[in-house]
Amino acid sequence: MVVLNKIYTRTGDKGSTALGNGDRVAKHDARVNAYGTSDELNSTVGVARLHADGATDALLSAIQNDLFDLGADLCRPDLAGDAEAEYPPLRMVEAQVIRLESEIDTMNANLQPLRSFILPGGSAFSAHLHICRTVARRAERLATELAEVAEVNPHVVKYLNRLSDWFFVAARVANNNGTDDVLWVPGANR
Repeated sequence: MVVLNKIYTRTGDKGSTALGNGDRVAKHDARVNAYGTSDELNSTVGVARLHADGATDALLSAIQNDLFDLGADLCRPDLAGDAEAEYPPLRMVEAQVIRLESEIDTMNANLQPLRSFILPGGSAFSAHLHICRTVARRAERLATELAEVAEVNPHVVKYLNRLSDWFFVAARVANNNGTDDVLWVPGANR
């Protein structure tokens, strides 16, 4: 259980922060950028939830919890040292990816196939889900960039990849099952 009695610690006043294993790194470190962006994504999901109905809100709540798991995973380097850790590090697992895939398939079953790219928008809920989608893509890019220089749990990258797809399909559902999607018209304003 996490207990936070004091919110400010002053330990980061010189531009460094502690990772989950206690190592200190610069606040602009690639690992901090990756888990910081997953935190930003979590905040955008919180805003999107203001427009969600009960069933979709429950799915988004589960995603928010997963994103905290993902941030905890990313902030704890050294996958090989997990067995020796005083407390077992929280790691993303394949079941979280599979759950997203199942939810995507369920939502997508009621949608007509796309015949054009769509523009973010339509309903307010859809627009917020598209913001979540683009922040998820950025988080994925940062996680893959980190994976080029450090060890990253592969389920983190898979989850972020599926999550952006989840937001895309959910945005179409939020647009009256795609009937209110805003279609891209190539070259319309030339």
